[in-house]
Amino acid sequence: MDKEILFARTLERVKNLAREQGSRISEEQVKAEFAKLDLNAGQLKMVFDYLSGQKIGIGEPADPDLFLTQGEKNYLQDYLETVAALPVYGQGEVEAFTVAAMAGDAQAQQRIVEIYLKDVVDVAKLYAGQGVSLEDLIGEGNVALALGAGMLGGLDKPSEAGGTLVRMMMNAMEECIRENSEGKKADRAVEDKVNRVAEKARELAEELGKKVTPEELAQEKGLSLKTILDACRMSGGRIEDIEYAEYAEKDL
Repeated sequence: MDKEILFARTLERVKNLAREQGSRISEEQVKAEFAKLDLNAGQLKMVFDYLSGQKIGIGEPADPDLFLTQGEKNYLQDYLETVAALPVYGQGEVEAFTVAAMAGDAQAQQRIVEIYLKDVVDVAKLYAGQGVSLEDLIGEGNVALALGAGMLGGLDKPSEAGGTLVRMMMNAMEECIRENSEGKKADRAVEDKVNRVAEKARELAEELGKKVTPEELAQEKGLSLKTILDACRMSGGRIEDIEYAEYAEKDL
């Protein structure tokens, strides 16, 4: 297997292991996972630095509050005040609600949602600082919690409910972060294409002393006409050194 692919898969496995352990992992575990890659001290330090940046503690949990903005802290305080106003139930009551929720009781399912709302916060704080706001993470967690409360009928035992709901929260938040990351990558790809075409258009416009047509740009600068027209469309026709008149209605 290609070493880069093996490294990426190992890093992902280490991250998942750390999440399962409460966002912590030991140095020994990391070194054992990467043993086959024979990393040197500098490369291992880069791995540890990356994990720290992902809010994974090395040997002990990272402090999630360090990754919260002041706005997120204010939102969190208001949210926790709302949660604190909800009823508090004993273990026996929680188990009774869980059994009823597993049987399809809608009111019991709502009680389950209320009981686990604080867990949404705890899980969301684990994912703070990864490009998605705490408010959005909590929102995703709440949706997953509500869906999960209605799906407890598939469990074998009431004791499985808590772990199942937390895993659903984590999966929802991780998916949100992944989609956000992919969206940013797509945005950067669009920006790079527009900037590359704009730079070539500026060069040719300076050489010719006038705005250039897409055909001239394609012929003189080695760009495909499709790439140029895509960039024009993506920029909303705002690449200033390109003459759009011919394409204003037909292609753009």
